[in-house]
Amino acid sequence: MVPLKTQKEIELIRESSRIVADVLKLVGATARPGMTTLELDKLAEDYIRANGAEPAFKGYGWDKRNLFPATLCTSIDSEVVHGIPGGRVLKEGEILSIDVGAKKDGYYGDGAWSFAIGEIDSERQRLLRVTEESLMKGIEQAVAGNRLHDISAAVQSFVEANGFSVVRDLVGHGIGKKLHEEPSVPNYGEAGTGLLLKEGMTLAIEPMVNSGTWRVSVAADGWTVSTADGRPSAHFEHTVAVRNGKAEILTQL
Repeated sequence: MVPLKTQKEIELIRESSRIVADVLKLVGATARPGMTTLELDKLAEDYIRANGAEPAFKGYGWDKRNLFPATLCTSIDSEVVHGIPGGRVLKEGEILSIDVGAKKDGYYGDGAWSFAIGEIDSERQRLLRVTEESLMKGIEQAVAGNRLHDISAAVQSFVEANGFSVVRDLVGHGIGKKLHEEPSVPNYGEAGTGLLLKEGMTLAIEPMVNSGTWRVSVAADGWTVSTADGRPSAHFEHTVAVRNGKAEILTQL
């Protein structure tokens, strides 16, 4: 069952999403070589709490023995998603992917962005551009009357036409009173198939794109997902509302 949101609910999701977008802008303006990911995590948590919200990821998880310990997911280069902030120092030429969620007044916002740390090589530059553009291609399809996999197919076809691959083990999702709601939103699929999109749906669309193979592995920490071949990855995500004949981006940076 996919919950349809009222105008009031969408406005509450918009506020949480605004905080998410502000955090991404703040981290992007701050991250530089020599900083640790833990420093960025503290900056993000302080901002979220100062805005009357809670970090959505901190304490999240299904295994109570291994809940996510931080506000941000900080994934570097070959790390796709769910990297845990710590003492790792950012280096010139790396990609830093930030995923962050916030909960305010009972509703969630979720977003991700990948940033260049200093100067990056041409392959990484192109990876960032293609991944961000694939997100926008997917969002264009998130309109009432389309099918869910119209989003998926738009992302996949654009990414693969540019010689990259979409991660298949991880997907986007519905969002609202829960961080992860139905439906799952894969980044690959056949156009014209899947759930009928309706006004009032709120979705987190999030292409995860690898330079090489789409295959990934999970680290011993139970969270960090990395590319199987060690090549770079990028991640971009927006929370959107399907309304008024379009997909309205709620996490607009």
